[in-house]
Amino acid sequence: MSISDGKPRQAKVASAAPRTHALSASYSAPARYDEDFARWAFEQAQALRDGAFAGLDIENIAEELDTLGRDEFNKLESTLTVLVMHMLKWDYQPDRRSRSWTGTIRIQRRHVAKHIKNNPSLKPRRDEALSEAYETARLMASAETDLPLKTFPDACAYSWSDVLDRPFAIDPDDA
Repeated sequence: MSISDGKPRQAKVASAAPRTHALSASYSAPARYDEDFARWAFEQAQALRDGAFAGLDIENIAEELDTLGRDEFNKLESTLTVLVMHMLKWDYQPDRRSRSWTGTIRIQRRHVAKHIKNNPSLKPRRDEALSEAYETARLMASAETDLPLKTFPDACAYSWSDVLDRPFAIDPDDA
């Protein structure tokens, strides 16, 4: 997965000329993971491309891949946090509803759906992500609305269907 856009990377066809990075080419000794992460990452990627498996730092590569997987879950949780916070504000401050809130809800829903589409292994964990997101969304909603925290339920009352499909419209024509 690409860190920047969450899309699966396409397999690249190896070119005749090896790809090297100026960062790693200007040093003679291999980089250490704990001393120069950027250089280490470039060198490990190049070693993979070159098929130089014996020189790979397997333990740290595995740790970095685990981290990338956790980051994808965290991105889903973060997006759900913003979405659920706006749902709470919508439900508990009906006099302040705005097109801005509906716009945010629509955009965050799109991000959630796209993220799960690009990372289908997260689908079985979506309830976990929603539960975790709710805890933070509840705190944020309380802070943004000046309503006491106890105003909001302790546990998330929104189903996955509510989160993705419940209508939120100022005008009936907006639905």
